[in-house]
Amino acid sequence: MDAVSAVRGLDAVDGSDAVTASLEVSGLAFAYPDGHQALFGVDFSIARGERVALLGPNGAGKTTLVLHLNGILSGGTGSVRVAGLPVNKQHMAEIRRRVGIVFQDPDDQLFMPTVREDVAFGPAAAGVKGAELEARVDRALARVGMAEFKDRPPHHLSFGQRRRVAVATVLAMEPEILVLDEPSSNLDPASRRELADILRSLDVTVLMVTHDLPYALELCPRSLVLSEGVIAADGKTSELLSDDALMRAHRLELPFGFDPRSVSAASDRP
Repeated sequence: MDAVSAVRGLDAVDGSDAVTASLEVSGLAFAYPDGHQALFGVDFSIARGERVALLGPNGAGKTTLVLHLNGILSGGTGSVRVAGLPVNKQHMAEIRRRVGIVFQDPDDQLFMPTVREDVAFGPAAAGVKGAELEARVDRALARVGMAEFKDRPPHHLSFGQRRRVAVATVLAMEPEILVLDEPSSNLDPASRRELADILRSLDVTVLMVTHDLPYALELCPRSLVLSEGVIAADGKTSELLSDDALMRAHRLELPFGFDPRSVSAASDRP
């Protein structure tokens, strides 16, 4: 039995989650070829189904960390495991199926003539064909409320619609973990609310990289603060955003007049 089959077998034992963590990062350190050290020993784990925000100032190492989660970057020290599988060359195809990344600019992920072709691209490249491929496309577009735009060219859509299609391109791969880079950036209030509703409805683990602290509070019961290449804080989003000393120390700022103690946090919702 190969490693992928072994992990899948563990997942299925007695219907229980034998491998409980979707994502485990242990002692992750990384330096770029120019000598710049971006990560200095990052440790955290995320349970299945959690929605977690990754916060931190510019230059904290957030992008470097995210690019390790599905093997785009590698070669440092420490380890990353997805559902028990180490992120390495041996398991790369399975890791990239399980971890989907939605980049900040949706146009980085939309390059085909139609929405349907964009959403089908990933699963088709992974060998999915015929009726199953069409079913995946339809399911993914339905989950983001874009089914009626299936035959539309992506460049004819609004920015918010393109972002939803970008999410669908990842959902069509049926990932276990959805990583989003600044998902609320450049969205109008209606598009921002629609995307929040979509993300709350998904039955996947979510890691959301964001500078939008109210959005983190709305969507993620838990947050990690990454600062100078290490995890500086890990806890309830509402508590971290209410800690004035922590916020100042790591250059995190709420919008003027916004009080995280005065709103209903994600952890307070069903």
